[in-house]
Amino acid sequence: MEDFNSWKDLLNPEFYINNGGFWLILFIIFAETGLFIGFFLPGDSLLFVSGIYAVKIISETFGSTGSDFLDTTILASAVALAAIIGNEIGYYFGRKTGPALYKKQDTMLFKKKHLYQAHEFFEKNGALAIIMARFLPVVRTFTPIIAGIVKMDKKAFLRDNIIGAVLWSFLLIFAGHYLDKLFMDQFGIDLKKKLELIIIVIVLITTVPVIIKFLFGKKEDFSKYESHDFDEDVK
Repeated sequence: MEDFNSWKDLLNPEFYINNGGFWLILFIIFAETGLFIGFFLPGDSLLFVSGIYAVKIISETFGSTGSDFLDTTILASAVALAAIIGNEIGYYFGRKTGPALYKKQDTMLFKKKHLYQAHEFFEKNGALAIIMARFLPVVRTFTPIIAGIVKMDKKAFLRDNIIGAVLWSFLLIFAGHYLDKLFMDQFGIDLKKKLELIIIVIVLITTVPVIIKFLFGKKEDFSKYESHDFDEDVK
């Protein structure tokens, strides 16, 4: 295993691919919503870069099928499954103990404002929020908890959870894999040598809208949640 040199390594997808590969990737995707601690880790960029290394990852873990498409499909399917399981755990956690989170004090890993923001996002977008949240850092960590707190229908949540997880994992992983091949074949550009730039672009695409809303959007009044009785919420 490569040495851990700095906290910057935690934001570098290659660090996880080189030091844990397939199983560590699945754990991180699961942890984002299943353990509520992965919101600060690379999510979208990890999947995109994993797609670039899909054949290598599957070959080192199980042995390659001999088909780029099948290897990439195996990786995307496994990631989707980890994402689905993580969201389901977040949902049931929200149903059972979620209301207590609104009384919990902030810690280094838990910020109550993220919970409020996810709740506002869920209220504005309804069931579609489960699918949309997959593509939004931080929001995707807390949205399943909110769905559980407001007692969203279990079958409806599972349906939207599966759709969102499959779209997220397959779009990003296949984009990484086939854009790498396209740029190499058509332009002679190896995306593996441009990973820092790629990661910056992905981070900007996924976080700039959130930053713009935070800086210039209407300030939300989250005080209404502090006295709200979430036990009486329905889907």
